[in-house]
Amino acid sequence: MVVDDDPEILSLLSTWLTQDGFEVLTASSGKEALARVDVAHPGLVITDLKMDEVNGMDVLAAIHRGKPLLPVIMLSGQAEIPDAVKATHMGSAAFLTKPVKREVLLDNVRRTLRISGQDSGIRREFAPGLVYRSHAMEEVMELAELVAATDVTVFITGATGTGKEVIARAIHDASARRERPFIAVNCGAIPEQLLESELFGHEKGAFTGAHQRHEGLFKAADGGTLFLDEIGDMPLTLQVKLLRVLQDFAVRPVGSVRSYPINVRVISATHRDLDRAVVEGEFREDLFYRLKVVPLHVPELSARGEDIPALAAHFLQSFAHQNNAEAKLFAPDAMEFLVAASWPGNIRQLNNVVNVCAALCKTKTIPLSLARRALQDQPGEIQTLKEAKQNFERKYLMTVLRITHGQVANAARIAGRNRTEFYKLLAQNGIDPADFRQSPDDPAVESRQRRTDHDG
Repeated sequence: MVVDDDPEILSLLSTWLTQDGFEVLTASSGKEALARVDVAHPGLVITDLKMDEVNGMDVLAAIHRGKPLLPVIMLSGQAEIPDAVKATHMGSAAFLTKPVKREVLLDNVRRTLRISGQDSGIRREFAPGLVYRSHAMEEVMELAELVAATDVTVFITGATGTGKEVIARAIHDASARRERPFIAVNCGAIPEQLLESELFGHEKGAFTGAHQRHEGLFKAADGGTLFLDEIGDMPLTLQVKLLRVLQDFAVRPVGSVRSYPINVRVISATHRDLDRAVVEGEFREDLFYRLKVVPLHVPELSARGEDIPALAAHFLQSFAHQNNAEAKLFAPDAMEFLVAASWPGNIRQLNNVVNVCAALCKTKTIPLSLARRALQDQPGEIQTLKEAKQNFERKYLMTVLRITHGQVANAARIAGRNRTEFYKLLAQNGIDPADFRQSPDDPAVESRQRRTDHDG
């Protein structure tokens, strides 16, 4: 489908494409194109950028809301770098400047169709290091391969340990940015005060301890890919600043009065239900939809049991290579046991179990008994650093309240906090000090009261 409000250009592009063997549909406006795209099901859309009412950006955004895999090539007679950058980040397969040459247009059309799988050519190998056999993972990887050919923003969801970062890196490695940095940051593992500086950078003297200038991860990843893992744990105050960066394609370091342009592809991931977080006001809706241009969900290991034998064999080979040892294998009943397991910790847990079995087994064949023992000894899901800190803080607060029998002043003194801060911590953790106060009938309370009366 070719979309342009200039009838001469529309006719010229249609003629070129038809002569090269393509079936061509035309639309003289963005509104007409969106009305026809669901009916015609084109394999590629070529659209002008500057059009009245519904422009090329509107067409691109609307198409990718309903058909994220449909490739779109953008044309513009007034091209500027910000337009090109914005179009590629929104998922445009190419951005061409008018007047476009015939061969340039046709080369981009052929390349885009080849990459998107719309032609009959052989698809290139994607992410050879990833091991899977299941249809569920095949669908995920097909989508990942398609988005790798563009700069579209990708949003990966899935439980902890399913391999979200591995897929993000595969997308980067298969993209045109492969020669530039891939930088991953866990937004839930860095304290809020440090995360802003880590992402956006800071100027010398911007805050206490800022002894030198720090460029930040966005700037360090310039030309490459920044992977924001556990984006759902990012504080609301930083969500606003991240949204501005994604809108302006520029970053302003802490303490700076100027912004610096960046060219970074953003891939984000989370194990949380961000749709629910948006409803509950814990995550900004505008940022959510800015990140979720192409959603990609990684299924849990329990939903793709056919991948387990291949993954286990891969991990056994890796263990043997790393330890310069002979590769082992699982007995048939041991493998049946692994395939039937629930794997709450997903691939990460499977990897740990396989390594334990390989290390402890004295024979080449790993028996069922050892597989059972290794699985029982492994925690189902490893907590993130943020979750571990929160759990520790809650347990600590409950401990000091238990020791002081719910007396906040004494508990705050033990914790090294004033009462106002301590009450705030209790509220954040949903703890009521009254739950730790003993009733007047408690023997310990009566004993303390008798001592008080005697001393009086």
